[in-house]
Amino acid sequence: MLELMFCSFFTILPDFLYRRFGQGKRVGREITLFSVWYELRWGLTGCLMLTVLLVTVVFYFHPSTTNVSSFFRTVTILPQIPGRVDEVYVRSLQRVSAGEPLFRVEDSTQRTAVEAARRRITEIDAALAVARDQLVAANGSADQAVGTLEQAQDELARQLNLQARNADIVSGREIDRLQNTVNARQGAVDAAFANVQALQTQIDVLFPAQRATAEAALAQAQAELDKTIVTAGVDGTVEQFQLQVGDYVSSVLRPAGILVPTEFEEGHFVAGFGQLAGQIVKPGMLAEISCASQPFTVVPMVITAVQPVIAAGQFRPTDQLVDLQSRTAAPGTLTVRMEPLYSGQADDIPPGSACVANAYTSFHDRLQDPSLGFWTKLGMHGVDTVGLVHAIILRAQTLLLPVRSLVLSGGH
Repeated sequence: MLELMFCSFFTILPDFLYRRFGQGKRVGREITLFSVWYELRWGLTGCLMLTVLLVTVVFYFHPSTTNVSSFFRTVTILPQIPGRVDEVYVRSLQRVSAGEPLFRVEDSTQRTAVEAARRRITEIDAALAVARDQLVAANGSADQAVGTLEQAQDELARQLNLQARNADIVSGREIDRLQNTVNARQGAVDAAFANVQALQTQIDVLFPAQRATAEAALAQAQAELDKTIVTAGVDGTVEQFQLQVGDYVSSVLRPAGILVPTEFEEGHFVAGFGQLAGQIVKPGMLAEISCASQPFTVVPMVITAVQPVIAAGQFRPTDQLVDLQSRTAAPGTLTVRMEPLYSGQADDIPPGSACVANAYTSFHDRLQDPSLGFWTKLGMHGVDTVGLVHAIILRAQTLLLPVRSLVLSGGH
């Protein structure tokens, strides 16, 4: 409507003034409701053509979209292990810090496992103490075996010395008996020292290894026990948290609630423009947004990034070939990222607000090029000028938004 009224000032109005005052035709006589088309045919035709041209130029070089929002992420509150809730530490809409406990599930099995792992460590420590006492006893037995071996060796040496002096004094049978006694006691000494070495190996190697295994089992059991306490992963606000003691929670069947992180990309907006704007929308382009959550406010923005792909074209490999006819009928939009032209201007807009946006093509820098021709400059000036029409439309929509939302739509 605004474009039609604007174009009529340059077409229908001059045509009417010429017919009325130049040709002397009178309203109600020559110019009637039935003769309007014939009398003002040039103005009506020119208005229609100029309106179509103006609308095309405005919406092509200054695209608009209603798909604008400031996204924020949420974290689902899920337990690592399923179970029934024993304790609830927070309530809905409460702000929490990272690591703060939210609730605890039933943990009797995990506590029993932790206690069993601790008892196993105590048992190994007791076995180690017994082995040390046994090592002392084994050392004593080894010393005793060495003493008896030395006694047998001395007796054998004395008898051999006597035999060497007089062969008739000591019989060969006695020498063999003493030699067997020495060998037997030598074996007892070797067994005693082997027993000492075995106990020492148990003390130095076996029991430390068993204790390390038990400590690892205790750490694992403690980790399973820690999983029963669900904590906040980030700073944020707990939402939709209606958990009660006795509820069953699971990462598959039932989450506990949602955590909205405190830190998010404040002031960053994502907009989806039509694909016809693909050659127009570029990083550095100026734009404006108006959001329902902040009425009567237009925020100047700048486009910082343009997504190089259209999301509607993505696919996931399956066991069937993709048929384009079976794809969604929506062609997809060009996703762009916008930020406020001046920091802090969009801080009052809540994340997730529904907004509309206009992007404006500007040839201001290119117009400084002296090599451009007259008609090129005139066209660029015209494109920059008609951007005012779209800016006026955005502001009119901003002013009428409360009326449309509260009055015309019944307050929905």
